[in-house]
Amino acid sequence: MLKYFTYLCLFGLAIPTYAWGFLGHRTINKQAVFALPPEMFGFYKKYIDYITQHAVDPDNRRYLFEDEACHHYLDCDHYEKTAPLDTLPHNWYKAIEKYSEDSLKAHGIVPWHIMLVQQRLTKAFEDQDLQKILKYSADIGHYIADAHVPLHASSNYNGQKTGQEGIHALWESRIPQLFLDSFNLFTGTVQYLVNPSEYIWDRMGESFACTDSVFKMEISATNLHPADKYSIGFSGRNAIETYSEKYCKDYEDLMQKMVERRMRASIFTLASFWYTAWVNAGQPNLDEFADELKSNKEDDDAEKAKDLNKIKGREEAK
Repeated sequence: MLKYFTYLCLFGLAIPTYAWGFLGHRTINKQAVFALPPEMFGFYKKYIDYITQHAVDPDNRRYLFEDEACHHYLDCDHYEKTAPLDTLPHNWYKAIEKYSEDSLKAHGIVPWHIMLVQQRLTKAFEDQDLQKILKYSADIGHYIADAHVPLHASSNYNGQKTGQEGIHALWESRIPQLFLDSFNLFTGTVQYLVNPSEYIWDRMGESFACTDSVFKMEISATNLHPADKYSIGFSGRNAIETYSEKYCKDYEDLMQKMVERRMRASIFTLASFWYTAWVNAGQPNLDEFADELKSNKEDDDAEKAKDLNKIKGREEAK
């Protein structure tokens, strides 16, 4: 009951609990801009506010479209007991032949969906379509970030199978909320991806390989804090019960700063995907693009739909 109360009071009201949260997703999209080469940096820096603010659009769409949920995760443990993840065909059509589209979607399709958005982004660069470049740049950042989260690689996505309910928001939202200012998010030079599909599958495999530590170290951290796992804080004028800073620090330390490492890897991967799409589109001169942004009705509607507070499809945390 205490876990449920903690989750409901802090995470359910303050930030989304089925993703990195506003802070995580927006930070990843924003920091990826600074990892770009000079030929792209000026363009993305000009629209950094758009790229940052629209990082959470895919989550908002989950209030409108039931099929959106499967774009955010992959239940790797449905196919393999442990890493490496080598059962699934990485080609979408071969995967359908082996399992069926309905079965694949039931267990998440984030790596394949990332490649679909990457194709759309490349085409947008070829067409010099400013609106679509920005839309798909923001969208793919969200999905890439999700693929780097171990809990998006497990059917036990919120610890519901192991009595660790609330671990999703703890890992993705509470720890970044507390320690983001101390994270080292420097990535170095971006990389042209000769095979972006294999690259994102490798990152997905890394997330899957991390799941065991995510659950085991949470138990270890809990044992270190039998009396002070939770603390009282404030949201506005309201007192709330949440995970204590000491507990969260020990948890992140026991995981060898996994949250920080996976966030940094997300930033590097995202910048590399942007760069690869631009190169594959022929390296168009981004300074010549028309400077006109229009409102996107779908995303506007999705933003409004949040007020309905009813996600369609599987929730990543409950």
